[in-house]
Amino acid sequence: MSELTFLLHLGDPRVTMPLGAALLAWMLAARAWRLALWWGLLLGAGLGLVAVSKIVFLGWGGGVPLLGYKALSGHAAGASAVFPMLFWMLALGRADGWRERALRLGLGVGALTGALLVADHQHSVAEALAGCLLGAAISLGSIRLGAAGVSALSLKGLLPATGALLAAAWLMKWAHLGYWMIRAARLLSGNTQVYPL
Repeated sequence: MSELTFLLHLGDPRVTMPLGAALLAWMLAARAWRLALWWGLLLGAGLGLVAVSKIVFLGWGGGVPLLGYKALSGHAAGASAVFPMLFWMLALGRADGWRERALRLGLGVGALTGALLVADHQHSVAEALAGCLLGAAISLGSIRLGAAGVSALSLKGLLPATGALLAAAWLMKWAHLGYWMIRAARLLSGNTQVYPL
């Protein structure tokens, strides 16, 4: 398992959030307004839902103990959202078969991330599956709702995308998400101790 552990980092928010921002910048630079709108809305709402589920569990406990479910897997959700969109965008301008294969490959990366999280005992099957389904809904929903009329994305958009990737990656070095979720859980619940994830 240890030789595959590096693949778990594909779902790390320090990877997926900058990559999601880069994809949004590429869409905006290519003037794919509708796709950018749906991607931004669904990705923001989905990752917000992950954060809320973690804050709720940290503050009040609960979950579904029978299934070993505490909160959504952010790694599984991030990988299942960002990689299908990335691969699909890279396949734009090619035949439909390429786009479908790229989308499947991205969904496969998300599913592999979820499976590795379970195998490494970082999440239960229910948590990883819920995260994968949420991420897939984000990417597939964005494409379904926003891709009409988008046949290709200009490679000129890669420069702003690279800038967004680097800026977001730099910001994520100081965005200690776990710390802020614990602080929010304590503040909202009034508890001094949090439930362990």
